[in-house]
Amino acid sequence: MHVVTVLLADGVPGHQLGVPGAVFGAATRAGGRARYEVRACSATGTVTTADPTLTLTTPWGPSALADGADTVLVTSPGDHLAPPPPRVTDALRAAAARGCRMTAVGTGTFTLAAAGLLDGRRATTSWPHLDELARRHPRTTVVPVGDPTVADPPFHTAPGLFGGIDLCVELVTADHGVRVAAQAMRQLVLPVHEQVIADETERERDLTRHSDLAPTLRWLEANLHRPLALADLAAHAKISVSTLTRRCRAQTGLPPLRYLLRARLHQAQLLLENTNTPVEQIAARTGFGSPANLRHHFHRLTGTGPRAYRAAFRRAVATVVPPPPEEPD
Repeated sequence: MHVVTVLLADGVPGHQLGVPGAVFGAATRAGGRARYEVRACSATGTVTTADPTLTLTTPWGPSALADGADTVLVTSPGDHLAPPPPRVTDALRAAAARGCRMTAVGTGTFTLAAAGLLDGRRATTSWPHLDELARRHPRTTVVPVGDPTVADPPFHTAPGLFGGIDLCVELVTADHGVRVAAQAMRQLVLPVHEQVIADETERERDLTRHSDLAPTLRWLEANLHRPLALADLAAHAKISVSTLTRRCRAQTGLPPLRYLLRARLHQAQLLLENTNTPVEQIAARTGFGSPANLRHHFHRLTGTGPRAYRAAFRRAVATVVPPPPEEPD
């Protein structure tokens, strides 16, 4: 379990409260080895937010920064020019000395800088406060807002508003790779109907990992480009077509040809997400034969077409995932 401890102070913008839980929670739900716990701490035990105004009780105090945190995330305080309480400064320094990953969003960078942790390092903050950060902390190299985040490991900073999302997804990418980060972003920003293929395919794979049909289903997924028929699957499993149909329905919830269709759509989805392969080639690789056939089935299951899905996915992950390389025709 990777513990992300979020430091809150009075006046923290409301939108910064939910972002860490949303992104790290989505990464955890994406499966694999990603396991995050998000903890909220403050110096006083309660904080009053801005935009909207809410009064919240925080379960942890500053000691959670120094003890138990793997990543510290400092949000924007209401008064970024006020020095942080000594307890907070001491806890931040202890966390950094322990090797904890230290991050800040918006004017939370001022809190790290006030603790002396950004001396000799590169950092950024919300654009209206860049000159102020440089003036008040001349030993910090202030990077103008351009890239979504500035990394000077183990320190990572980002401007406000959407910078928090960029930062959290960047951390997930560093921890578990592009695929988990992309899956998390899919949960957060793509319409629900566009998530159907991957989510249902993963559930079906969970059901069949210990199935006696597992070898045949793995063979099916490795041969999606071939014109597979029921007889081919039954021959590989060394059982009759009727027995194959009965076992496949019992063990996956789907008849064999429906399982095959779902596997083809899932592979098409992955190619749309991770490559620039033309739709025509994706149709051939996944066994649909023609782009029209691929579009028909893709739209029927997800409510959108392959090109629209690719465009939506690219917009979602463009800030953290570099475009895939062009593939030769």
